[in-house]
Amino acid sequence: MHETPFPGPGVEPAAADERPGRARWWGLVAGIALGAVDTTLMSALGVTFTMNGRPVGWLVALFFGSSFALLGFLIGWVVDGRRRDRRAAAVIRSQMEAINAARARLVQSEKLAALGQLSATIAHEVRNPLAVIRSAAQSLAETLPADDAEAGRACSFIAAEIDRLTSVTGSLLAFARPLAVRERPVTVRALFDGAALLAADDLRAKDVRLARSEPAGLPPVQADEDLIRQVLLGLLANAATAVPRGGAVTLAARAVDGAVELDVADTGPGVPRDLRARIFEPFFTTRPHGTGLGLAVARHIVEAHGGRIEVGDGADGGARFTIRLRAARGAAMAA
Repeated sequence: MHETPFPGPGVEPAAADERPGRARWWGLVAGIALGAVDTTLMSALGVTFTMNGRPVGWLVALFFGSSFALLGFLIGWVVDGRRRDRRAAAVIRSQMEAINAARARLVQSEKLAALGQLSATIAHEVRNPLAVIRSAAQSLAETLPADDAEAGRACSFIAAEIDRLTSVTGSLLAFARPLAVRERPVTVRALFDGAALLAADDLRAKDVRLARSEPAGLPPVQADEDLIRQVLLGLLANAATAVPRGGAVTLAARAVDGAVELDVADTGPGVPRDLRARIFEPFFTTRPHGTGLGLAVARHIVEAHGGRIEVGDGADGGARFTIRLRAARGAAMAA
């Protein structure tokens, strides 16, 4: 996964700590002012200070002023120290959170790498025997008598299950295979057109309506067109499976803070909140015959682009999957 570098947590507070504390100097000034006011007030009340018959008011004023100034300076020093301690604690806390997050990402990456290697090994070992079995079943079906319907159904069942297992092994290889991302500016319209065309049969089979929302002036995205179209196609296929017959699926896009967000929303039952944190994990699925790799591969592809994919609630109560990608720099605006 590629991430944009950013300044480490606590940089600004640390820089602020280098500036000298101001509370101590304000305390010093306040102490001098308090001593002067105190001496002036006593003089105004007629209090005189003499020593051996000589006036020593200036000495008393100096004593009061220096005492209050020292007291104010020390109080300010304590206040500055507590502020520094709070800032240091905030910096340490934010850095510990960043370290823990980085450690969690590293552990997850190591687990996914090991899982990907295991998946690739299993897929490679299984694909050839599956091809042999399917070929044998097909040859057997061709040699069966025309009136042996039961044996024909058995051969068809074997071929169908082999095709399903082949699809599973293909998903395993897609998950384990390192991605070669070839980014270039791609318009959202081109992505939506390709995904909608490829998903047309799945949507038509359940009489699902497809709506699109593409505002004018939407910038192109910096992406690998084939890979992002694959993600959109997978999300549309999932939406077609989730919505009831006659439901609706919406493709929408919008520009947000130098990025482009692509939505695939449906009118199905949605994704329960307690499952949203796990829905992109490899091999996690709620479907009886699902592999749990479709959304994991989708997240893998999107994160390889430096983007992110999230799931939330759609406007009509179903699920909404949002893909956030970088807008192409210096590219012309697409209508």
